[in-house]
Amino acid sequence: MKAERAWLIPYLFSQKIGDFDFGSLRSLSLAEIRDFMTKPVPLHRYPERMSENFYEAVRLIADAYSGDASNIWRGEPSSAEVVYRFLQFRGVGPKIATMATNILARELKVPLSDYYSVDISADLHVRRVFVRLGLVSSNATIDEVIYRARSLYPDFPGLLDLPAWDYWTQVVSTRTATLW
Repeated sequence: MKAERAWLIPYLFSQKIGDFDFGSLRSLSLAEIRDFMTKPVPLHRYPERMSENFYEAVRLIADAYSGDASNIWRGEPSSAEVVYRFLQFRGVGPKIATMATNILARELKVPLSDYYSVDISADLHVRRVFVRLGLVSSNATIDEVIYRARSLYPDFPGLLDLPAWDYWTQVVSTRTATLW
């Protein structure tokens, strides 16, 4: 699933239920969330799993963050702390946790005390760009791409993510995708 579509799911969900008030979300049962997530058209390609993740996320936000998701990053915590907090959500791994933290810092200008734990999201296209630019070998692992980004810009390695993605989508994929 494309990231743009995945990040749109909360908005689409709010359209189905008529609002996105946290109290309304908190009052929904897992069965109700599953219905909204699956009918008439599923909001995700894995609607059952995402229904459970969504349900558990609402509970975690209610219990750990007083019903306010912005408490996850309130008070300029370290980037490692924000990534760690995202990792506490069911279904969120290191790539999604760092991507969410990166979006908060880079796009939404959420202040953190540091940015060095915001890694690059080394998906296939970012890895291809790093190979094409000679930054890593053609058989580089995800970890090698991440550590290369850390070595190039240790203060905020995640800043290299968007330029690599943009390079792939605007230059490489339109010209030489068949060479990969």
